[in-house]
Amino acid sequence: MDIPRIEPTVAHQHASEGDALIVCAYDDEKKCDDLGVSGAISLHEFEDRAEDLDRRREIIFYCN
Repeated sequence: MDIPRIEPTVAHQHASEGDALIVCAYDDEKKCDDLGVSGAISLHEFEDRAEDLDRRREIIFYCN
């Protein structure tokens, strides 16, 4: 499976417009906090909220 990559500016634009949710792909909460991507949620929060998320919204996972 080929996963498309997008530029950070595009991810930010999609999230700012409400079309995407940005998720930190690390299991380590501290690492997510240290990266400090504005508006991003942690992987644990994503897993907790997965059933309630809008399925039409793009989900962007990031790691460093």
